[in-house]
Amino acid sequence: MYPPELVKPMREDLTSIGFKELHTEAEVDEAIAQKGTTLVVVNSVCGCAAANARPAARISLQNSKTPDHLVTVFAGVDREATEKARDYMVPFPPSSPSMALFRDGELVHMLERHHIEGRPAEMIAENLTEAYNEFC
Repeated sequence: MYPPELVKPMREDLTSIGFKELHTEAEVDEAIAQKGTTLVVVNSVCGCAAANARPAARISLQNSKTPDHLVTVFAGVDREATEKARDYMVPFPPSSPSMALFRDGELVHMLERHHIEGRPAEMIAENLTEAYNEFC
């Protein structure tokens, strides 16, 4: 587990743009079950989350179509919620950071760490906006 003061600014990167933090299995179940589209970001302390994933999430929300719901879990901090979110992302293996788009509870688009690491935020955001345009 990471100290709260270490992850606070990393959490705020997403909560400041409208993401709701999920801390429990029940919160994840409720979020995924919502009607419409839900973007789940598995946040992390790694450099590719800071340089690529969180900025990509921010950029992607400038699109004309965006998910109805924005939620996040924090790997290495919110263990219960992260594990539950990853259960919904099967058959994809656990990775962080990662981003998953759900529509009416069904996984419709997934970005794993290997899609994020080493790619510019703009490229990741473009991938997300294409998914938003198709599913939102």
